[in-house]
Amino acid sequence: MNEITSRFLPTEDAQRRELHNEVHARPSARVRLPALIVYVAVLNDGVSREQELNHLRLLPGHADLTLDRMRGNFLRLRCDHYTVKWERHTEFTRYSIVQTLPAHAGWGAHWPELATQVATGTDWLRGLPGQTMAAIQLGMVEADDLRDDLIAQSQAWLGEGAVLASRMGNTTEGLPHSSILTNFRIGPDGFERMLVLAPSGTSEARAGRISQRLLEMETYRLMALRGLPVAKNLSAMLSSAEAQLADITGLLERKGETDQTLLDLLVSLAARIERATAEHGFRFSATRAYDTLVSQRLTELRERPISGTQTLGEFMQRRLSPAMATVQATEKRLASLAERVSRTSALLRTRVDIATEVQNQILLEKLTKGQALQLRLQSTVEGLSIAAISYYVVSLVLYGAKALNKMGLPLSPEVLAGLSIPFVLLGTWKTVQKIHARIHRD
Repeated sequence: MNEITSRFLPTEDAQRRELHNEVHARPSARVRLPALIVYVAVLNDGVSREQELNHLRLLPGHADLTLDRMRGNFLRLRCDHYTVKWERHTEFTRYSIVQTLPAHAGWGAHWPELATQVATGTDWLRGLPGQTMAAIQLGMVEADDLRDDLIAQSQAWLGEGAVLASRMGNTTEGLPHSSILTNFRIGPDGFERMLVLAPSGTSEARAGRISQRLLEMETYRLMALRGLPVAKNLSAMLSSAEAQLADITGLLERKGETDQTLLDLLVSLAARIERATAEHGFRFSATRAYDTLVSQRLTELRERPISGTQTLGEFMQRRLSPAMATVQATEKRLASLAERVSRTSALLRTRVDIATEVQNQILLEKLTKGQALQLRLQSTVEGLSIAAISYYVVSLVLYGAKALNKMGLPLSPEVLAGLSIPFVLLGTWKTVQKIHARIHRD
């Protein structure tokens, strides 16, 4: 039941608080530099909240965690020397483990060992319910400038592959406030690696926003690409369906098959297309949404190029855009094929309707002729009926006159019968007409 929460306002809608607080549902973390973030996104299809809750209870000090705390799809848990952030989305669940490093720890060389120590070691990460979609180790350290020696040093930690690098954001003076380096490659341990170099004095809130944008960008990139295998698998089916539709259209034009045969072929083809649309429509819609989010996160980074390296945005434009174009083309191709099948069905339906109208016209003509014959037959029968009835009535008159003549009355039976004929015919005809009128009226 709705409650009045203010004496100045009418009754509050039941969803008002939930919708209002959605803007605060997933706040970015506060990251103190230097820090190492171990991030894993797993597909949660078939994974319940209870399963995720049971796994979070394995964290030190959180054995009494309840499901009530997970109703908002966001939870941050504090453990010894690190925090764990849990976020559940429609298709995936994200786990972010943030560990602040000691100032004297340096960076790069021994981070793989540190990454395996957080959150009770690799066993906890390996046991996450779901299937891994993204796994990233994001290192964030203080560095006032991105020097060539730092790029070379980062290569040792990032691993093999060309390093992508760019400066990000703007300070109050209009200068970039940090730099990002990565190679977008999965290492032997299954993790991608990213390195952020931020100037001294970078606030924890800004560092948290940077990490959130980078991790979300890579997660949404991978989720967007899930539509690419679907598009490739549909290509053969669409080619076959298009060829079949062309054949059906040719048969329709040449009248090479019966309408029932063409209808069966069209229904079978339409069912295949509708099934593909039902199975993959969500995937195509999700791909568009994820691609839009990737573009938004790249825009929020406000990248500036570094001489000799490729920016993240340029890399995405070259590698992600063709994949998204393939998915969009396949989606449009599927929709276009469904529309063409609908038009062909309309043509067949028009042909069937015309044939039906012709048949109905022929039947109507036959019915009209039958009614005319029936009317003529009815008139003939009526005439015969009047003649037959009149004959019997005149015969009765004749027999009656003969009887009277025998009794001595001076009557000529034949004359009397002849004189009664016109009156008998008229009376019989009127009687028959009244009977027919009553039958039609009833």
